[in-house]
Amino acid sequence: YFNRWFLDPLYGRHYPADMVAEYEAADILPTGLDHSMTGFVADGDLDAIAAKTDFLGVNYYTRVVARDEEAPDNLPQTRFAAPDSERTEMGWEVYPQGLYNLLNRLHFEYGVPKLYVTENGCSYSDGPDADGRIADQRRLDYLRDHFAAAQRAMQNGVPLAGYFVWSLMDNFEWAKGYTQRFGIVWVDYETQQRVPKDSALWYKEVIANRGWGA
Repeated sequence: YFNRWFLDPLYGRHYPADMVAEYEAADILPTGLDHSMTGFVADGDLDAIAAKTDFLGVNYYTRVVARDEEAPDNLPQTRFAAPDSERTEMGWEVYPQGLYNLLNRLHFEYGVPKLYVTENGCSYSDGPDADGRIADQRRLDYLRDHFAAAQRAMQNGVPLAGYFVWSLMDNFEWAKGYTQRFGIVWVDYETQQRVPKDSALWYKEVIANRGWGA
């Protein structure tokens, strides 16, 4: 839903009329702005915004499930967890189908000529065992299933040109600091020692073999 506010003008469709009307009815448009968007979009701006793009980058981690609420609030909604869903340690649902759906929608609805997955990954806190191995099977499964979703999208005609895993190493997350580990390489923050996790070793083989087994 929210992506349309940015994608529609980017791909020559002006701002979505239904969203503008909804925001106007909810009285959350900037002061003095109405559904015509006069004074908000200067002459020539939309043509400049809709200039041809080389590619579109997609950051995908999860989906959001929402329902409408009968309430007096502006744009009332409730976001809720899908029942019986697997979740990462960020509390995000693991939903590879959403990546497939999004890539297809971006290409076939907006005509995006080239796509990159610029971020995709998951947070799990698996650390070294007694032998120093980091068996992060949940991350490996997450990546494999999302790679498979992207592969299916490509087989459906989506021009996906690249895929960047978030992230190479455990790092400082803007919203969570050092409490969430997204890396395929484990970092000891006290010593700065780096240890490839099982997911990194698997990813290495995926790259070398240009694919993965069942």
